[in-house]
Amino acid sequence: MTGAPDAPPTGGAHEGSSRFPRPSLHRPSLRRPWAVVTPVVFLMTGGLFAVSAANSEGTDLRPGRTTDLAGLVHVEDQHLRSLQAESRELSRQVEALTANSKDLRVRQAQAQARQARKPAGLTKVSGPGITVTLSDAPREVRDSSDEDINKLVVHQQDIQAVVNAMWAAGATAVTIEGQRVVTTTGIQCAGSSVQVNGLYFPQPYEISAVGDPDVLEGRIAVDSYLAEYRRQSELSSIQIGWSLDREDDIVAPAYAGLVRPAYAKPLS
Repeated sequence: MTGAPDAPPTGGAHEGSSRFPRPSLHRPSLRRPWAVVTPVVFLMTGGLFAVSAANSEGTDLRPGRTTDLAGLVHVEDQHLRSLQAESRELSRQVEALTANSKDLRVRQAQAQARQARKPAGLTKVSGPGITVTLSDAPREVRDSSDEDINKLVVHQQDIQAVVNAMWAAGATAVTIEGQRVVTTTGIQCAGSSVQVNGLYFPQPYEISAVGDPDVLEGRIAVDSYLAEYRRQSELSSIQIGWSLDREDDIVAPAYAGLVRPAYAKPLS
């Protein structure tokens, strides 16, 4: 482009006998600056690309961006944990500021809140109980089995079935991967992980309950859904993970998430 001669003006070169350009036409003088500027722009652009490539060394120039799902989950998980810690600190500050209040209504509300903390899961509970561990089938089984892949991995309904059986057995506290299960706890599959209280956990999944081990184990034994799960865990073509262990001292920490109470209101 830079070395090509300027093309003759269209419409005039072949119309007259004169071989000289018309005095009123100045196209050559107008086009020459572009013939110089254009290659300079391309050279500068190419130089910028070269500098960027050298500085990045093949990596993202803006490493703060999250470019994969696993990284996004990790970032959001850390952000949520930070918010929960901040919420706990603010709650402690509020309690400290209102502890010495002399207002009768405030003191009554505080007394009611203290009574509700334990059933709401806001206090630590410990004692004997059981722990059930669920896990996906071993890799070699998943690679070679002809069974439906859904039978080879743990689903949220499997975890929910264990939790429901524990509650039905009178458990005083239940945890999933150390997260206290309360009335607002949601259990949701998120790719190869499970989301509990907004946090993500990979398998294996440990579900623990504080309560009478005999009653807890007996209730799980008669649950039809879990009976089928255990049957499949014993099949060589499935081998989905299942274990149940009794423990003398299980610690269920207080629920550390955000508390957002909502109340139903009558229409009239």
